[in-house]
Amino acid sequence: MVPREQSDLMRRIIKLRYLVGFLGEKSQCNWWPTSFYEASSIRFLEPVFSRTAPLAQYHGAVEAARRFHDENLSVGSFHIFRLPEEIEQDLHEMVQAEQLELFDPSLIVDQASALNALSKVSNATADEVVGPVQVGKIDELRASSLLDKIGAIYQMALSSNTQALPYLVA
Repeated sequence: MVPREQSDLMRRIIKLRYLVGFLGEKSQCNWWPTSFYEASSIRFLEPVFSRTAPLAQYHGAVEAARRFHDENLSVGSFHIFRLPEEIEQDLHEMVQAEQLELFDPSLIVDQASALNALSKVSNATADEVVGPVQVGKIDELRASSLLDKIGAIYQMALSSNTQALPYLVA
């Protein structure tokens, strides 16, 4: 069983991935060319993934975001869409077990609602930055303030039509 503190951390990372994954899509901020959260997408996914369509949407958006970040950051850096393997495994298990509780469609009705939810998740403000932004070391990820900083950077960039990619080093 995952300790409560670690469980809370995993939930926050998943929520950040969920919101940033939605906001980065073509219909919102156009950071990556996907439309997994479009109404037409769910109609396409439901016949194939009848019980897990929201999970398929999440994984599709996360993979698009991962590729975008990997293409724009140095090899070997970490970001919320690419974390050390043991964290990725814990995230995957939590998403599989708690998908209905983790994905709240009311948070991603539109860009404004998702940005509002992202500002509540991050609990911080960020200076305006553009491009890759080193925010710390991967060992510091468990610190709540680091996730706040990462969320605030995304919130600032996504709301100001710029691109900022917070990343961590080993």
